[in-house]
Amino acid sequence: MLLAVATIGLDDRAHALPGETVGEVATWIQMHPTLQPAPGETLLIRRTDSPSRRFTFEASIRPPGRAVRGDRRDIIRSEQISLFDTVYGVTPDRLEESLDILYGAELLADYQQAEVVYQYPTPELIERADRENLPLLRLSQGEVRRGDRFAYWIETVQIPDRRPQSGRVVVFLLEDLPKVLTELEAR
Repeated sequence: MLLAVATIGLDDRAHALPGETVGEVATWIQMHPTLQPAPGETLLIRRTDSPSRRFTFEASIRPPGRAVRGDRRDIIRSEQISLFDTVYGVTPDRLEESLDILYGAELLADYQQAEVVYQYPTPELIERADRENLPLLRLSQGEVRRGDRFAYWIETVQIPDRRPQSGRVVVFLLEDLPKVLTELEAR
């Protein structure tokens, strides 16, 4: 199960990434030794160790954020890894490790060398969260990066006075970066 994250036999992991066809990505998911989809799972994989530990991987034909008209249905535009763990917590380092395990060192290097183009919460967002009693805005921490190959959105959410218990990292097409930034800045 991916919650424990094993790396055995993953020499050539990054064979299906955003921009590839739905069929190519579905085949990659089926063959991936870490994802190990259950019968009937194609582009969405869900694993639960216990009520306190969950993992989700989703490949989508939509970019992150709101759906827009004209989305192509033949290519994957984004892939998201989500973790929920009240036992060990979910840190940005743990999400980065998940990128390495699923996709390999080349994609991880693109992520690590990527330029940070947006971070939150901003001081304005914290002030608004306090003023309007929106604690989730204050407790969500994230950033969006522009790499050479892909864009990345990493986010953790913590409960007050504790470490983050949930988080996600999204790998998506560079062409969708302006849309994602516009939506995040408008929050």
